[in-house]
Amino acid sequence: SSPAMLRFNLLLSTALSLLIPGPARGYFPEERWSPESPLLAPRVLIALICRNSAHSLPYFLGTIDRLNFPKDRIAIWVATDHNSDNTTAILREWLIKVQSLYHYVEWRPQEDPQAYEDETGPKHWTNLRYEHVMKLRQAALDASREMWADYFLVVDCDNLLTNPDVLWKLITENKTVVAPMLESRAAYSNFWCGMTTQGYYKRTPAYMPIRKQERQGCFAVPMVHSTFLIDLRKEASRELAFYPPHPDYTWAFDDIIVFAFSARMADVQMFLCNRESYGFFPVPLRSHSTLQDEADSFLHTQLEVMVSSLKSPRIDVLQVFMINLKRRKDRRDRMLQTLGEQGIACKIVSAVDGKALNVSQIQGMGIHMLPGYSDPYHGRPLTKGELGCFLSHYNIWKEIVDRGLKTSLVIEDDLRFEVFFKRRLQNLIYIGRKRMQVEHPEKSVPKIHNLVEADYSYWTLGYAMSLQGARKLLAAEPLTRMLPVDEFLPVMYNKHPVSDYMEQFEKRDLKAFSAEPLLVFPTHYTGDAGYISDTETSTIWDNEKMRTDWDRARSQKTQEQAELSTEAQNSDVLQSDLDSTARDEL
Repeated sequence: SSPAMLRFNLLLSTALSLLIPGPARGYFPEERWSPESPLLAPRVLIALICRNSAHSLPYFLGTIDRLNFPKDRIAIWVATDHNSDNTTAILREWLIKVQSLYHYVEWRPQEDPQAYEDETGPKHWTNLRYEHVMKLRQAALDASREMWADYFLVVDCDNLLTNPDVLWKLITENKTVVAPMLESRAAYSNFWCGMTTQGYYKRTPAYMPIRKQERQGCFAVPMVHSTFLIDLRKEASRELAFYPPHPDYTWAFDDIIVFAFSARMADVQMFLCNRESYGFFPVPLRSHSTLQDEADSFLHTQLEVMVSSLKSPRIDVLQVFMINLKRRKDRRDRMLQTLGEQGIACKIVSAVDGKALNVSQIQGMGIHMLPGYSDPYHGRPLTKGELGCFLSHYNIWKEIVDRGLKTSLVIEDDLRFEVFFKRRLQNLIYIGRKRMQVEHPEKSVPKIHNLVEADYSYWTLGYAMSLQGARKLLAAEPLTRMLPVDEFLPVMYNKHPVSDYMEQFEKRDLKAFSAEPLLVFPTHYTGDAGYISDTETSTIWDNEKMRTDWDRARSQKTQEQAELSTEAQNSDVLQSDLDSTARDEL
């Protein structure tokens, strides 16, 4: 038969196999056959080398167990040593529970010593430590080759692979060495875009567009680390080694640089993929840091994971407004540096300085105080500082409406920024506040983690607002019935305890929520050294002779505005009865 006829017969048989369901029918009964079964998943060895990881293991091991990959095709190789915490016991307990699920488990614990003889602390990387880790990784790589594994996955024990399909997605890339881009609370990630001739990190303009996912794909890079996959089916992978260093190696004695050099000498290109979100990891600490520092740092990673679950694929560009008094240059500089380090651009809004306003100016703006309002702590009227604060927020609400901004974040200049997020918003979401109602827990928003319906709250440290929410606030015409902004907002979402205030605003349908746990906190609390309040330390709005500062040593407000207590946390969050329509708008 001619080659053309053979191709025709092949196409015909393929078409018939698609048309005829079930077992194929032959000319004779004994020629009947069933379609071929699917291929088994490839074999993967996951190497875990953990030290002093008790703070991260409960979360990390959960992400390993939740990988969407047949466990009977996975081998787990675990080594741990030089621990001064409970790492060994946690790993042992986990392996006992899961060993029957996985194809193979290898366990290499070492109880003593608890430290390297030449290290100054648990985060100090000495040559002895580098060498030991490289030897362990090489032992795991050798084990994967001996068991004829198809793939070798390296994962550090504080890397949270939150995308359960990450293993399949990396395999599909068909690269010898490929890493998923991991996110952190800063610009740091698990890849380099540049490397010097001595093997050190080199800053390049290519890095940030990839890190921010402005460019998406799978990119050739000189270095990946922390989490990456090696395709052992590729012939060139035979030349890859963690230890000993290549005979021509003269660079720094560092495990990730040694392996990157090995890949270069084997003519293996490393790749970094950022097509979607794969996971999170903490920013590395300095060598003098403690285990408590490491646990605190990992908390930020947990917060990033929590917040990521609120993200929507339909995110609008987030406009960030930062309110700052011109005379508070120290606060402005600190906030700009803090935001800049996290890659957050903001618009500085010059705060209205209430102290500079006189009664004639206030009346000329058509401002009138809410009848009957008095401060709940001191029984005094509105202060000039509170008036200026309200106008500062009011001007931002006007700009949101005038510019048609769908999503905005409003922050003040005296906050400590724990973590930043962008997501689709409804009306108002506090990211920092003082919860005033603590008698019962707030209701959680159905099917959305870490979000609650806000009850009566103080402070406007930071909140995210939608265009719809800003319109509702302006429609209430608050300048004609002014009260402090952190009293006005609870009135508008119908949660203020003073009914007399609420009755003066007919429409109170603002939908208000709060991140739980909170994402920003004050830099200083009342009574702290360096505490300055431009709203409280002021004068009465229509009487410049009446000072409103108080004796901080004896003030009830000092006591009640002390650092947030545990009783103000929603330890037992109730389920919200919000209908599905409200949920869809989030």
